Amino acid sequence: MATSVRAESDGSQAGWRSKLYRLDTKASPYAYIAPFFLCFAAFGLFPLIYTGWLSLNEVQLGTGATWAGFRNYTELWHNEFFWNALRNTFTLGLISTVPQLMMALGLAHLLNYKLRARGFFRVAVLAPYATSIAAASLVFVQLFNPDYGMINQLLGHLGIDPVQWSSSKWPSQIAISSIVTWRWTGYNALIYLAAMQAVPGDLYEAAALDGASRWRQFISVTIPSIRPTIFFTIIVSTIGATQLFGEPLIYGGNSASGGSAHQYQTLSLYMYDKGWQIGELGQASAVAWVMLLILLLIGTVQLFVLRKNRQKQGG
Repeated sequence: MATSVRAESDGSQAGWRSKLYRLDTKASPYAYIAPFFLCFAAFGLFPLIYTGWLSLNEVQLGTGATWAGFRNYTELWHNEFFWNALRNTFTLGLISTVPQLMMALGLAHLLNYKLRARGFFRVAVLAPYATSIAAASLVFVQLFNPDYGMINQLLGHLGIDPVQWSSSKWPSQIAISSIVTWRWTGYNALIYLAAMQAVPGDLYEAAALDGASRWRQFISVTIPSIRPTIFFTIIVSTIGATQLFGEPLIYGGNSASGGSAHQYQTLSLYMYDKGWQIGELGQASAVAWVMLLILLLIGTVQLFVLRKNRQKQGG
């Protein structure tokens, strides 16, 4: 009798252990990822939905909301300052992203060779990325100062008149883009370097046997092999350029106007100016959603181009 009772007890305990084990196997993965989704819901999803609701209302800082529908978006469509900020965002992104990625590609190609102190150089190119935006921007503000900056002094030695790096449109945008280029070139170079080291050495050996020079190997072997990585950095750099905020803000002396003539006011600065300086939260939220739609459009186009390129390679 005692033996049978003990056997039944052991069987029930084994059944409970089996149920707990199955429950743990099924529930544990969700428990592990739950903190991320809770944080995302609190700090990502809710602000996104709330900003979308604000964009459909007329809201002044410190006052209630009045339903406005799509009026904020139609006002943006007819607002010249919005279009000016959009053009500035595009030009700043272009003159900072293209040179940045080209230099990063060349730098990664050099670091891919067997150099002395190669580890030191790889760490050194990442140092600008580790520098804060504020520190880098303040240094470049001094370098491009129209009165005593080192850049104008060097241009003076070459017989070139001083350039107004703050009040002129293109000089100011070039100065701001140089900050972005300086900070992100090394970061992208290390990404390219990691991709280059994954290229099989047999491809280079075959190209060398065919008489290809190092430049021809770079064009015909390296670039096609790391093309997905190049597309990835283009997408990430484009997103970063669209959200450009800290560099032009500090370059303008913490002013959201983007210069006396708004010559380098980006969409992020325009949104900040509308929301914080003027207090039109509805308009600022509409700008934020327009930026989101632009990023989604750019990402969709680039992914479409990447897919077409893969289909051509597969065909």
